[in-house]
Amino acid sequence: MQGAGYSFHAPAGWTVARTGATTTAANGQVDLLEVLHFTLEKPYQAARFAAVARELDRDAAGLAKQNSGRLVDRLTMQVTGRKTRFYEIAYAPGTTEEIAFVLDAKNEYQLLCRRRSAASDAACAQFFSSFALGPA
Repeated sequence: MQGAGYSFHAPAGWTVARTGATTTAANGQVDLLEVLHFTLEKPYQAARFAAVARELDRDAAGLAKQNSGRLVDRLTMQVTGRKTRFYEIAYAPGTTEEIAFVLDAKNEYQLLCRRRSAASDAACAQFFSSFALGPA
């Protein structure tokens, strides 16, 4: 799948849609892969990662609370060779969202994987590991 300045892999047979700054792939149930692209006011500087991570941590905790979920995990991981903040939020009944924020210059990419079963764990793993920046 490709969007404006990025690409990723989704499982075969999933329905793909592109609308403006968003690309989604869904399996027709609850499971969803989504990339949202936002333009930042100021260019991101990797040297400010710790401060940005704290701000994203607050935002993720607020998102979980606002949607009656529970923040299960937050960590720093590598996506497309960049330090990225990653969150796992559990919602009832049995729905989990994994969200990663990839920052590059004046671009923010919010990667979201919503899954309802362990069977979709592989789809999430493939999504995050295959995400790449570059011309679409």
